[in-house]
Amino acid sequence: MSSTQQPSSKKQTLFIASLIILWYSSNIGVLLLNKYLLSNYGFKFPIFLTMCHMSACAFFSYISIVFIKLVPLQPIKSRPQFLKIATLSVVFCCSVVGGNISLRYLPVSFNQAVGATTPFFTALFAYLMTFKREAWVTYAALVPVVTGVVIASGGEPAFHWFGFIMCISATAARAFKSVLQGILLSSEGEMLNSMNLLLYMSPIAVLVLVPTALIMEPNVLEVIISLGRQHIYMWLLLFINSTLAYSANLSNFLVTKHTSALTLQVLGNAKGAVAVVISILLFRNPVTAVGIGGYTMTILGVVAYGEAKRRFR
Repeated sequence: MSSTQQPSSKKQTLFIASLIILWYSSNIGVLLLNKYLLSNYGFKFPIFLTMCHMSACAFFSYISIVFIKLVPLQPIKSRPQFLKIATLSVVFCCSVVGGNISLRYLPVSFNQAVGATTPFFTALFAYLMTFKREAWVTYAALVPVVTGVVIASGGEPAFHWFGFIMCISATAARAFKSVLQGILLSSEGEMLNSMNLLLYMSPIAVLVLVPTALIMEPNVLEVIISLGRQHIYMWLLLFINSTLAYSANLSNFLVTKHTSALTLQVLGNAKGAVAVVISILLFRNPVTAVGIGGYTMTILGVVAYGEAKRRFR
């Protein structure tokens, strides 16, 4: 390797490492701040919080694509394509709102354990909607994924049925969205990269969430203004939280672009474990050996599932 290539390689490695650190800190940061705001701060409005996230994503996506030109702007070409994007946006809203609601009732550690079952729901919806079958070894790898969550549920001291149902619903909606996206935007003329898709989905999500928040959280504005007067940092926390929500989407796109989808999947598995450890240290939620064992089984199942898909594709 020449002396000119070596510094270039080091710069590239440093750049990718920085992206991964940004992705980890953004994802874990928004998760922990969500938990803090919804459970420890008196901010009990998950729908309004999701609306703030989507508003930030709409604003920053527009800045990133139109002004900074991070990626080329891909226009919507037809009304059917717009309707498909709107459908994805509603499903995406359901997944984020469900996840935020679950954080009001469940510890982050258990929330992450349930969220790790996304591959199970993805495989299920892919089979039901596209009749796409995987090798039997791939399906076998999903058994410990589900079994681990069942074990973790039995060993979770702060288990809450409504929170669990919301968390499972959010995980299923997230998987459904990924499969639906592959079906709806599969033609060459309709393909959008994730940044442009976020640009169009976010404003639609805001339009859906504003009336939903006003109906289901009728006193949200009054309480938020009151909280803002009591806690001088509330608006700052809300802004940082919403900015991190966009940063998580941006860094996810950049890490995938500069590495690979497989690398992202491996890093995602490790991210869940890191989030669990940090949340336990910060929030001091009690954990049991049974719960830790169940979560470990789920993570190992997800790793085995990813490896089986790669080998038997």
